[in-house]
Amino acid sequence: MKINLIEKNINDIKADIEIIFINDLDNCADKEVLESIDFKAKDEACTLLAESKKIYVGYEEASYDSIAIASANAVRKIASTKYESAKLTLNSDLEENFKSLVEGAFLGEYKFTKYKSKKEEKKKLTLEMAVNNKTNELENILKESKTIAKAVNKARDMVNTPPQDFYPAVMADIAKDIAKDTNIEIKVEGEKYLKKNGMNSMLSVGRASIHESKLIHLSYKPKDAKVKVVLVGKGLTYDSGGLSLKPADFMVTMKSDKSGGCAVLSSIWAIAKLGLPVEVHAIVGAVENMIGGDAYKPDDVLTAKNGKTIEVRNTDAEGRLVLADCLCYAQDEIKDIDYIFDYATLTGACVVGVGQYTSGVMGNSDELKCKAVSSAKAAGEYATSLDFNRYLRKSIKSEIADVCNIANTRYGGAITAGIFLDNFIYEENKNKWIHFDIAGPAFVEKQWGYNPHGASGAGVRFTVELLKDLAK
Repeated sequence: MKINLIEKNINDIKADIEIIFINDLDNCADKEVLESIDFKAKDEACTLLAESKKIYVGYEEASYDSIAIASANAVRKIASTKYESAKLTLNSDLEENFKSLVEGAFLGEYKFTKYKSKKEEKKKLTLEMAVNNKTNELENILKESKTIAKAVNKARDMVNTPPQDFYPAVMADIAKDIAKDTNIEIKVEGEKYLKKNGMNSMLSVGRASIHESKLIHLSYKPKDAKVKVVLVGKGLTYDSGGLSLKPADFMVTMKSDKSGGCAVLSSIWAIAKLGLPVEVHAIVGAVENMIGGDAYKPDDVLTAKNGKTIEVRNTDAEGRLVLADCLCYAQDEIKDIDYIFDYATLTGACVVGVGQYTSGVMGNSDELKCKAVSSAKAAGEYATSLDFNRYLRKSIKSEIADVCNIANTRYGGAITAGIFLDNFIYEENKNKWIHFDIAGPAFVEKQWGYNPHGASGAGVRFTVELLKDLAK
């Protein structure tokens, strides 16, 4: 899709169809027609008046969600026709929320059709936006939002790709392509490195797979960096549950267990493309959790990179084992870190607790958690803080090792997983770290808002927004 800003009256712009954003029917030229088809100027409402070549799309308020959803619905409606160009006028609400208008359009246009045997002809849509004054600010927002949306769609493509075509070596190759495209540094290590460096927690999870586990480390180092940030992603390219095998129904969609790693890869791509003054290290533990004669087992005791021992009581709590070693690696290899953020589809408990559309934010610094939640809201993502407490901390105590990989209670599972990870954050970094559980919004098997069926690219937009905020 191409978006152009044009300093002309809407009537002087040529296009196949006009998009009209509306939150009140009273002053609408087509009020009688719209009322006759029971159109309401509400979120999700979208209708095509083919005879007059107009698309009306409703929005309830001048907010990110309302404008982005309306924009996505308008683009989807056009996609269902043979029209190839559209025009719209930037009213005050749209100009004020231009970022959401642009991102909603690009995110709403997304489709994952790679595996369809009958290929649809891809239509290149052009959106002509009439403005009174084409300012540099609008141009910059257009450029930035297009990059961010492209990064989100990159993550969606990776997450949606099925496991036979996306395993650790493939994830490493994609990371190399990202490094080449953005001219940033990359290092990829295999299982010999994991074993040599005592990363037995991550190593054990991938032991039964025919695909070698990969530790991926991308580094973006601008000269004017104001802060140094580490992004750590869970890259479970497929999760069968291991010997604690998932029920069949729960195994479907487990290609999405790499969502954290994909968010991290896409985020550093966007940050480098935008040239943000932030040094970013993206670390992904790319692993496949399978069953076999060499699989790690419940009752095993693993030693992580920092020397802590972990009693395995469930091999389906594997993501935290991968993250534990990756977090230790980050702190051992990267000096003078300002912030550490990890991303993972870690627990079903988080989905139960806060719903499918919201990420859980955990850590030791209330101020940092608050900033993260605020940045997520500004970026159009939902996030909420989940607080640690001393009583749940006791629930992952092991009688034979330093810590258990699951709690002795079925309650508070998202928080106990976060507390487990806290064991692998060094004392000097306790208040610099946040854990994002994106299990809910990362992959949903129905369309919601401007997100399609499947992967949403959760985490990318709020990461870019958060890093912009931290660099101020």
